[in-house]
Amino acid sequence: MTAKYERLLEYLAETTDWVTAGELADRLGVTTRSVRSYVTSVKTAAKPLEVIASSTSGYRLNREAYASFLAGLRVRDAEPGSPRDRVHAIIRGLGDAPDGLDVYDLAATMYVSESTVEADLRKAKLLVEDAGLGLTRRGSVVALTGSELNRRRLLSRLFRDESAQGFLDLQNIQREFLSGDLTAFKSALIEMLDGNGYFVNEYSIDNVLLHIAIAVDRVAKKQSIGPGDEDARPASATVRDVAAQLDGLVRAHFDAGLSPRELDYLSVLLTTRVLTPGHDQPAEAVADSYLEPDDLAAMRRIVRLASEEYLVDLDDEDFIVRLSLHIRNLVARAQEKSFSRNPMTRSIKSTFPMIYELAVFIASQIQRREGIVINDDEIAYIALHVGSHLERQNLREERVTCAIVCPNYYDMHVILRQRLEAELGSELQVDVVITRADVDWAALSSDIVVTTISVPAARDNVVVIQPFLTKGDIEAVRRAITTVRRHRRRMLLKDELLQYFDERLFRRNLHAGDESAMIRTLGDSMVALGIIDESYVEGAIERERMSSTAFTDTIAVPHAMAMSATRTAIAIVVNETPMTWGENRVNVIALIAFSSSGRRAFQTVFDQLVEVFSDRDDVQRIVRRATDFASFIDELVHVMDT
Repeated sequence: MTAKYERLLEYLAETTDWVTAGELADRLGVTTRSVRSYVTSVKTAAKPLEVIASSTSGYRLNREAYASFLAGLRVRDAEPGSPRDRVHAIIRGLGDAPDGLDVYDLAATMYVSESTVEADLRKAKLLVEDAGLGLTRRGSVVALTGSELNRRRLLSRLFRDESAQGFLDLQNIQREFLSGDLTAFKSALIEMLDGNGYFVNEYSIDNVLLHIAIAVDRVAKKQSIGPGDEDARPASATVRDVAAQLDGLVRAHFDAGLSPRELDYLSVLLTTRVLTPGHDQPAEAVADSYLEPDDLAAMRRIVRLASEEYLVDLDDEDFIVRLSLHIRNLVARAQEKSFSRNPMTRSIKSTFPMIYELAVFIASQIQRREGIVINDDEIAYIALHVGSHLERQNLREERVTCAIVCPNYYDMHVILRQRLEAELGSELQVDVVITRADVDWAALSSDIVVTTISVPAARDNVVVIQPFLTKGDIEAVRRAITTVRRHRRRMLLKDELLQYFDERLFRRNLHAGDESAMIRTLGDSMVALGIIDESYVEGAIERERMSSTAFTDTIAVPHAMAMSATRTAIAIVVNETPMTWGENRVNVIALIAFSSSGRRAFQTVFDQLVEVFSDRDDVQRIVRRATDFASFIDELVHVMDT
């Protein structure tokens, strides 16, 4: 599938509701006619599977059929048909042919004309050169030139491009490159690493497994890493130890022998992308064994600055040491311009924008100190460190109160309470148990009511369950707890959020050429009111260049990292037609200016704003109905109250 079809299917996969052609056109930045064309093409490619359902309400994804369709794409053994498939097939063929390939033979093999192959070669040349390789031509014979490492990196990139977004599929890697069981190899590898006291990054290990599979495949084809490959150099004692154990696993699972140079290279990938030492050691011992004192001192300074700027408690030695180990590997990757991919990046940005923003701040400090560039995927890994630490701090979050209504019959109410507390005790506090059937429902003041009998009138906070608690009942109660917490949080924050809007800073259907132009336009209105100065605008543009502030598919929240505004305020644009912002297309742009006195509100306001505009239906309602400032506030309050 081409990228435009993948984006269409990805957007449909985000909801179970019908999506109109107009909405899809806005998301994809095309016309409704193009949307209908894309849908028709997908349906044709997927026959006889009904991947997309169509009706007068729009389009909806048939998830079971879509899963089967994707599985079919993975196992297809047909000749490459699309231009991208042909280009990738040509590059792979050139990688396996040291003496080159004949253009006429390629055309015959692919059942296309010579002119088509020539066009595909021009596209292949761009990919090849971007990977540090080259194409040479002698008559009709084309050959690939360049180092073996760059060839492998190109193979890895091509494979990832052909894979569905997110986690790599081990079965696809195995089918493409290996004859052994890659899943069993992964299990044995993790067991070996865990036994040696390493933390294993599950988000990155499959990417390294792809490199291992490619290495085994290339060595079998007599294409080994040579002495001229600068990355293939002897490494530390840790790398050599991992290499020795990796050698045994590769021989046992794939019946293949890799050279010491190959094993060192793969072990460097493991130790800089997947492994963090000290799983079985206290933080102090880990710091003494694996970290330089200057690096640890610098990380303490950066964490202290982040804590002061964002008013969060990051002063924990174990957290600082573990983050320092991660940053040590990150710096090594950045210096080689070989970053770790993170399939959770988009989800982290949209779901935990404030944690991601804190990670951006930490990354910016590291960039300045080390003279490197840190991309979104690496920032998301920092966010995972920060988020897990803060989550541990928040485990004592105030529990939701609960009333249990269970008419007396032996000890059924006792058993029910025990089961609820066993399953949800960290989230739920039972404050009353009613064992009568004649209940004064209006007098119950608990956050939620769990009852085994029906309620005369519908109430939002009542969960009707079976007398003997089922898994479905537990999930229903858990959903009710989540709803109560969300509503409680929204009610507490609504007044705080609304005080930062100003009619003079509201715009509708305001368009700009790009992100910087929009930030300058909104910034000028704030400068005119004396809220910020030009340096804040430039700071917001600099922050945007580091990592897109489009935290969801619908809203961008540009801002500077310095809290230098005279007062906290939000300049907001609501557009019926979305504009391109980073890799997204957004309907809402909110430039936030924070004052130093507003630091404490920063996290709550930031998270709340992104949360409100993360619900697709809520955003569409606001976009349709917010024709002026008054109606915008009305609609904002409505979606925050529901």
